[in-house]
Amino acid sequence: MKNDKPIRKKAAAIAYDHIGVPKVVAKGDGLVAQKIIEFAREKGIPVQSNETLVEALMQVELSAEIPPELYQAVAEVLAFIYRMDKKKSKSFHI
Repeated sequence: MKNDKPIRKKAAAIAYDHIGVPKVVAKGDGLVAQKIIEFAREKGIPVQSNETLVEALMQVELSAEIPPELYQAVAEVLAFIYRMDKKKSKSFHI
């Protein structure tokens, strides 16, 4: 049986200033999710696809710190971003 229900993409953005706990700074679905992803790509911010984490972050209030049960998952995302930044900086060295 075919499912005619449209798939609504979701996105959440976190910010971390190396002090304290990362915070949810944007979240949404559909067009809002698309705009969050487009903005990140335009600004060179790494985008990682993790549906389980996005679902969890959608439950966190905007500007709120992520809860302790998400620390490990968010730490993995931050490690991914760190690796991406490191690769990017190496590619610019002559």
